[in-house]
Amino acid sequence: MKKSQKIMIWFLLIIVIGGLFYPLLGYLVVGMMAFFLTLSYFKGRYWCWNYCPRGALLDGLISKVSFKKPLPKIFTKMWFRWLVFVVFISVFLLRIIHIGGDLFAIGAMFVSMCLITTIVAIVLGVSTKQRAWCAICPMGTLQDKMGKIFH
Repeated sequence: MKKSQKIMIWFLLIIVIGGLFYPLLGYLVVGMMAFFLTLSYFKGRYWCWNYCPRGALLDGLISKVSFKKPLPKIFTKMWFRWLVFVVFISVFLLRIIHIGGDLFAIGAMFVSMCLITTIVAIVLGVSTKQRAWCAICPMGTLQDKMGKIFH
């Protein structure tokens, strides 16, 4: 495991655990999303395999307990990846609209979405391959598309 991945595991834990007590930590998620979407313009999914905090957790810890079963075939279908993306973005937008302009509530929403997707990633990683989540990750899907558009 790379040193950068070890650091990123701690970064993830700070967001999902610390964010429960200090919701403004959720804005770190926004910063990472913006920065790494910009990076995808130059490097595609480079972020995913090198610096993603959730991916680091999956590689560093979940790989040790994963059943290492094949991915469900549906995970490899592009339409399914985009369906996950649309559902994720729809839930995200509906929650933002419902919250209004409360900065703490918006931060908490980012923390909760990070926590929920991390739990889903862990369940998928244990029951199939450690990085099963990465096959359907909304950020990875968007980065992949942006990398292909610009290169």
